Amino acid sequence: MRAAPTILHLDMDAFFAAAEQAAKPSLRGKPVVVGGLGPRGVVATASYEARRFGVHSAMPMGQARRLAPNAAYLVPRFAFYRSISEQVMELLGRLSPLVEPLSLDEAFVDLEAGGVADDSVSARTVGERLRADILATTGLTGSVGLAGSKMIAKIASEEAKPDGLVLIEPGTERELLGPRSVRILPGVGPATGEHLRRAGMTTVTDLAEAGEDELVRLLGRAHGASLYRMARGYDDRLVVAERDAKSVSVEDTFDVDLHDRVRIRTEVERLAERCVARLRASEHSGRTIVLKVRRYDFSTLTRSETLRGPTDDPMVVREAAGRLLEAVDTTGGVRLLGVGVSGLADYTQEDLFAQAEEGRASAAEAEAEAEGGVVAGAAGAVGGGVGASGASAGEAGPAAPVERRWAPGHDVRHAVHGAGWVQGSGVGRVTVRFEEPWSAPGRVRTFSVDDPELEPAEPLPLVRGECPAGA
Repeated sequence: MRAAPTILHLDMDAFFAAAEQAAKPSLRGKPVVVGGLGPRGVVATASYEARRFGVHSAMPMGQARRLAPNAAYLVPRFAFYRSISEQVMELLGRLSPLVEPLSLDEAFVDLEAGGVADDSVSARTVGERLRADILATTGLTGSVGLAGSKMIAKIASEEAKPDGLVLIEPGTERELLGPRSVRILPGVGPATGEHLRRAGMTTVTDLAEAGEDELVRLLGRAHGASLYRMARGYDDRLVVAERDAKSVSVEDTFDVDLHDRVRIRTEVERLAERCVARLRASEHSGRTIVLKVRRYDFSTLTRSETLRGPTDDPMVVREAAGRLLEAVDTTGGVRLLGVGVSGLADYTQEDLFAQAEEGRASAAEAEAEAEGGVVAGAAGAVGGGVGASGASAGEAGPAAPVERRWAPGHDVRHAVHGAGWVQGSGVGRVTVRFEEPWSAPGRVRTFSVDDPELEPAEPLPLVRGECPAGA
């Protein structure tokens, strides 16, 4: 614990939805929901306007539509969000060498290590300047918490939302935490919270008064001792600049259960290609290939194969995933598929493909029953859309014309009307609103989905003069 509030926690406000509102003038001040739009999609982020209707992250998209039927529902644009995140992280890096990103829109910063703050006054000045710089650079707002520990700084930023700054003076932690729900503490989720409630503990004060021995009895040595310290306001965790990735994975949840074995194999191969692209982008290779299959009854199977050395070869990963699929019974139908690579390293072995053809030194298989999870785009650790792709690529016969698909919210450019974004599409038509981040709300026009003058486009910068994402 520090004597000065020099640990800063930044959390961008409703990041994905706010970025979409900033990019689309017609959506400002209106409810916006970003996530998978299929029947099994989930909400990634909801704007504050949508939250008033009860919509929140991780909610099934069908439920969100019932609560806020008039909201704008958009498909995530992760490359766009990542480009904005890089701008924000660069601003944080100017403050300190110790920046600990938690996701695309959230990070801790050690201001003391950067020599930019050593007391409450200087810390507040730095925090306010950071918020102003983020707004000027990205056009978005972020909330800042300042405290003597990571736990309290994160609580402070939550209280600062939206678009605010809260500084909690060291020494006041117990007074702050005492009357709060136990759920405010890190590591206390719904299950632990309910367990504590049944034991008569609903507030942080209840935990502190129960004592360490009682919490250890209820929750085990590690969790109980840690929770007792936090209930008393102690948190000595350091801001860690580098957080090594342990795995890279992608997955897709399908609108309709897949039954055709050829189609399932095709989807696994496609996921393997995407996984390798993400692996290479992170400048890693990996030894263990993992296949995840969630079946029609929500049972989840995990199969893995460990290679003789790390690889980032798409053919190696694709074939390994295919072999793993052969060991899985999919006759009842498949609702989710995922491919991952773990055991990451910073290098590859050039002859690994030859080794893979000769055989594997070892292979491991594990089957785990798991609850249905949320594919989050926020944080950036798990990729994949939340909707089925088109027809199987392995079918015989002449290729049929493929209708171009236009995802709601994605950018387009028309040869005559200029830049715009997709409001919706169906029955061979696509509706586009033509506007730019710095323009007034634009007009809506409808075209044929195969209009040769309409093309996908890169996102425009939110602040005029900045380079477009991906440029």
